[in-house]
Amino acid sequence: MELSDRLEIKFRLDVNQKRALNRLKLFSIADLLYHFPVRYSHISEIKPISQLVAGEFATVYGRFWSPDIKRGYKSKVLRAEGEVIDETGKIKVVWFNQAYIAKMIHSGQFVELTGKVMESKRGKYLANPEFKKIDLLPIDTHDSLFNFEKKKQSEVFGFPVYAETRGITSKWFYHAIEKILREKTLDRIGDYIPEDILKKYNLPSLRTALIWIHKPKNSRDAESAKKRFAFEEVFCIQLERQHDKFEYKKNKSFQIIPDEKNVKKFLERFPFEPTNSQKKSIEVVLDDMAKSFPMSRLLEGDVGSGKTAVAATASYVAVQQRPNGQTFGNLQVAYMAPTEILAAQHFESFIEYFKYLPINIGLITGSGCRKFPSKVNPLGWTNISRAQLLKWVANGEIPILIGTHALIQKTVKFKNLALCVVDEQHRFGTAQRRKLVRKDAKGNMSAPHLLSMTATPIPRTLALTIYGDLDLSLLDEMPAGRKKIITEIITLKEREETYEKVRQELKAGRQLYVICPRIFEPDEEYPYPTSPYIGGGAKGRGGIEMKAVTTEAKRLKKEVFREYEIGVLHSKMSKEKKEKVMQEFTEGKINILCATSVVEVGVNVPNATLIIIEGAERFGLAQLHQLRGRVLRSTHQAYCYIFADAKSDKTIARLKALKTAQNGFELAELDLSLRGAGELGGTKQWGITDLGMEAIKNIKMVEAARTEAVRLIGEDPELTKYPLLKQKVHQKAGEFHFE
Repeated sequence: MELSDRLEIKFRLDVNQKRALNRLKLFSIADLLYHFPVRYSHISEIKPISQLVAGEFATVYGRFWSPDIKRGYKSKVLRAEGEVIDETGKIKVVWFNQAYIAKMIHSGQFVELTGKVMESKRGKYLANPEFKKIDLLPIDTHDSLFNFEKKKQSEVFGFPVYAETRGITSKWFYHAIEKILREKTLDRIGDYIPEDILKKYNLPSLRTALIWIHKPKNSRDAESAKKRFAFEEVFCIQLERQHDKFEYKKNKSFQIIPDEKNVKKFLERFPFEPTNSQKKSIEVVLDDMAKSFPMSRLLEGDVGSGKTAVAATASYVAVQQRPNGQTFGNLQVAYMAPTEILAAQHFESFIEYFKYLPINIGLITGSGCRKFPSKVNPLGWTNISRAQLLKWVANGEIPILIGTHALIQKTVKFKNLALCVVDEQHRFGTAQRRKLVRKDAKGNMSAPHLLSMTATPIPRTLALTIYGDLDLSLLDEMPAGRKKIITEIITLKEREETYEKVRQELKAGRQLYVICPRIFEPDEEYPYPTSPYIGGGAKGRGGIEMKAVTTEAKRLKKEVFREYEIGVLHSKMSKEKKEKVMQEFTEGKINILCATSVVEVGVNVPNATLIIIEGAERFGLAQLHQLRGRVLRSTHQAYCYIFADAKSDKTIARLKALKTAQNGFELAELDLSLRGAGELGGTKQWGITDLGMEAIKNIKMVEAARTEAVRLIGEDPELTKYPLLKQKVHQKAGEFHFE
């Protein structure tokens, strides 16, 4: 059996199994070996039914009764269900998308079930458990058969449990991988991590790690294998990012030398005294721009920390300089925003920074084009045709152009593009960056300096990994005089009182955001266990009721805020519809905006001073902090009400950190330690495995992987001495999607 062999050749697969493996992107023997166990089932998980707790994994023994096939009322998903009874009680059992199981177990059969305990309005149930038919129940789960305490750890360490999908079970994976290991397939496997790195960090070889992760003799072996694969993943990401950085820096760029007096005068235009972190960030950005190779920098800062001011200063310095060898004209700046409304807002901000200066600023969006200053009014802008704007950009008459992704389309041609600022587009990756690279007059490859900005608080280890090709700057303090948002944790009994406080603010003309963790109501009877949020009337882990945007908007209109206009905003809406709703909210036509976390990256609505966050325990702290930032811009006092239904002291303590933490970065680090990297907002989108995300909690591992990646790329940029490693990095690069 070879690693490249197709699974359908080596295993007898039915149609459902083939589809299931395709869904999991498992096609070859090598793919199957990298389908790691999600956990190891241990005999200590055996519990009487009466002691089962929602949210836990458990194994129960009992008699199975009433097998049946049912269909979800809303989702229409078929499920098998029944109930299992032991001496202490009974519990419902549900298998989603596996209706066939109802025909496999007959009523009265003795079974062993292992799965997650969930809870709905109807009570606790076992969701998608592993099942095994047994002839008789054990006499006592604490008799000699189960008394593992006196046995060696190696004899009782659990068997692997694998992630399943419709059509294929953990048991199938277990036996398939057993077969691969028996046939000594791993004897011919080569290791792509250089031997000196394995020795330096005490990592097992690839062959050993694969055996240990699928068939560990003890927890030490399992942990050692996990450590190796976690390092491998972070190492491959770092190699890819460092290679991207190396390639980008091979290009030439305009060397922009700042005039210190002019910079000082420009900073005096700010309506506030720049913070120390702003001054430091401006300094490092200008230092980068003075080099002959392009800057690649990520500027992180909370909403309101002054990122736009840093970008405006860099833009000012860029457009003050003449193109190389010329005594006329300006270098140019492209400023990219994620939405049209935000682009228009940045255009207005730049007008404030650049008024009375002889600098033209353009705005290009799908809705139209503008130019500042207008010929009629030197403090205002005018609408112009797209063709005219593109002509002025191409001949250099407009040195600063603000817009959306349209800025990097082929129709937009800059004469001397020296700086590209990307706002809230930290996923602006290698492919987009390549579009910025151009040939100069001498035939050299030329690229603008790149300043990427984000208000998403990211823990340092995560930033070092996914943005390994960018240098990092932090804005970790707020300008003086900024009002703090009053944040309150609201319990169920305090809701009505809070609604009354909100009503008084709405009467005074203010506006309100209401954030819910999900869009629509799911089936209430049995929430599907793998859904990120269980709710909208249904209950999730531990029986917590979750709100859905669509139903909550209707409820608020009917029961709480009848006299006010309520709008809805979520990710399933079209781009045009979202822009329209946001515009109406900005103009005050909508008083209350009921939305999902899609408003994290949104426009600034100074009149919106109130935000209610429903199901707050379902969001990360950094995400809650960012949502709260939506009401930071107002001159009026802002309020954030955290509606939490959690009973756990740990959850309440976590939410209380929102009142004490100084900034979003502090909260992001706290999230990482309390909830784990896999639950950080947005991390799933990057294609990093759960094992890789757990590795990111370990700063030493991340720094070690980065150090080795920097060294290898420095010595051998194309990894010609390491063909297996190069192949692995290329393969992993196809799985990651940072752009």
